[in-house]
Amino acid sequence: MKLGFACKYLDADFKQRFPFKSTTRTRFLGLQREAQIALIENLARMNLTQLAGLLETLATQPETLRMLRIGSDLLPLYTVPEATSLYREFLPDLYPLFERCGALARQHGIRLSFHPGQYSVLASDNPNVVQRAIEDVEYHALCATLMGYGKQFQDFKINIHMNGKAGFAGFRQAFGQLTPEARNMLTVENDEISCSLDDVLQARGLCPVVLDIHHHWVKENAFIRPSDSRIPLIQESWRGVQPVLHYSISQEGLIPEHGYPDQNSLGVAKTKLRAHSDYYFNSTLNDWALSFNTFDIMCEVKMKNLASQQLYDYALATKVIDPSPAAQ
Repeated sequence: MKLGFACKYLDADFKQRFPFKSTTRTRFLGLQREAQIALIENLARMNLTQLAGLLETLATQPETLRMLRIGSDLLPLYTVPEATSLYREFLPDLYPLFERCGALARQHGIRLSFHPGQYSVLASDNPNVVQRAIEDVEYHALCATLMGYGKQFQDFKINIHMNGKAGFAGFRQAFGQLTPEARNMLTVENDEISCSLDDVLQARGLCPVVLDIHHHWVKENAFIRPSDSRIPLIQESWRGVQPVLHYSISQEGLIPEHGYPDQNSLGVAKTKLRAHSDYYFNSTLNDWALSFNTFDIMCEVKMKNLASQQLYDYALATKVIDPSPAAQ
């Protein structure tokens, strides 16, 4: 089991180390061509250098904690058409940095992923939205490919939601338009509003299904168990690769510190229950998440690596994870 975190690495003083830098489309378009190139090239070079530093830090952590979701702004504004054409001019100069990042991750067994934003909707009924979503997925696939991934099924994970009025049929049609590399990397998860776990399981023949247990609870007011009949279907969709689940809990003060919360007795709107907590403060829910011991867990909490470290320490204390060197 690996425990991952998303995008930001925080130090003991809660300050972000290895931050990515971006810029706005307005600022970029207001510059002359040479200044535009200098801006995005310098930002991309800085971000790739920061990523390498983060990977080197993760390489010193226990193997269980070597799992990272990379921020989508690795190459700032890449999908803005005016920027895309400029990237083609200098992107080869960045290849060594990409290769270094990929080599570090593979050498130290760091599991990597991307999570395109909520506006990447392959299942939209709007062709323009679908086209932009395809371009966004392909941008993330390009970054992973330049790091040496996309060569085999799920050597890298690009996770999206399947929400969209076209449903599974639309998702399937858009999926078929992706490059083989992107199809190798794409995964789809259930959400708390539109697409239930049963909905996304329709896609299991196309790509792996990521189980988000908090989304499932918010939508269904039910705590799915490892013994649920749908879990084998999720595992099968990964075709022998270790499956991934997302674990978050509602914010502090909205649910109790112990036990399984029941939405009917909380008196809290679902919209509020969706928001993520800072830390994993409920030991009952931690035991529940860690009971999915055939999954890697992406920790989706505000305190990022500090919270995944907390969950790791809890797993060690409860003997869910073996701390011996042979196991790590």
